[in-house]
Amino acid sequence: MATKAVELEVGERTVRVSSPDKIYFPELGLTKLDVIHYYLAVGDGLLAALAERPTTMERWPGGVREGMRLVTRMGDGGDAFYQKRVPKGAPDWVETATIRFPSGRTAEEVCPTELATIAWMGNLGTLRFHPWPVRMADTEAVDELRIDLDPQPGTDFADAVAAALELRKVLGDAGLEGMPKTSGGRGVHVFVPVEGCGFIDARHAVIALGRELARRMPDRVTTHWWKEERGARIFVDYNQMARDRTIAAAYSIRPVPQARVSAPLTWHELESASPDDFTVVTMQERYAELGDVWAPLHAQAPGSIATALEWYVRDEDAGEGELPYPPEYPKMPGEPPRVQPSKKVAEHWDAEGNRIDAE
Repeated sequence: MATKAVELEVGERTVRVSSPDKIYFPELGLTKLDVIHYYLAVGDGLLAALAERPTTMERWPGGVREGMRLVTRMGDGGDAFYQKRVPKGAPDWVETATIRFPSGRTAEEVCPTELATIAWMGNLGTLRFHPWPVRMADTEAVDELRIDLDPQPGTDFADAVAAALELRKVLGDAGLEGMPKTSGGRGVHVFVPVEGCGFIDARHAVIALGRELARRMPDRVTTHWWKEERGARIFVDYNQMARDRTIAAAYSIRPVPQARVSAPLTWHELESASPDDFTVVTMQERYAELGDVWAPLHAQAPGSIATALEWYVRDEDAGEGELPYPPEYPKMPGEPPRVQPSKKVAEHWDAEGNRIDAE
């Protein structure tokens, strides 16, 4: 029989936790309440990662078990889902911001401004927090580049680490500074505070940085969108900087049996790190000892993407221009055809990359 709800005092708020003993990670025996206590234990760091950012909730209300399915939205028949709009019945102290999707539609999304909001999100079964790279004061101004180094078949975490270490040098050459974190899986993410810019410029900056990294490590890194062209290389997923595409926040929990978390790291730690080192259990111990190792990142002055954009223009002039957007996007200016190269028939496309009817 489920234990009755409990109430937690979080700052000046009282947060109700329903079914606190519901098992979320059976192999570890971790309950919903354990997950929320984890969020509170790393609270300062997690709040710094989410503060005033519109945040999509990845909700696993039934916990994590083998064979469960994550779907795009609630009601699509899955066991877990993404929630972009603020749920009905949210407390009046939960703040929100208006975001605009690529389609032009808008939505009100949760914007954590205090730790109680994160605990409330935890009660809804949120394991991964997906914050936009903007803040509630101006949801059109990107203030953080997120660079996703995604291992492809034949590569692993060590390859992503090698790419990240070289990326640090690329960032330095562009006048930028970031810090790494594990994805919770095999990948590495590098976050870079920047002066406010538009989504297209932010995406172009990441494309330019990725291309420069690929030039320095051509056999190990690629920016090719189509999987058939990537090979056994680390893919710089530049489309994670497109509007409404997000990367899980530091300290988010990956929905895997081990309850691994996305661990913020220093550059010194990265070379010897392993994703398995960082779980809901071990991260609390680490945080109690070290605190938020990304505190310097949150405190540093934002950098300018001007040099990265100069690189983008240079590459464009050399014939390397726009790259494909995600498939759900409307056709974007200058975008090449969204068809994998092995299936493209030249006479079916005009010079602007628009499909034409074959005679």
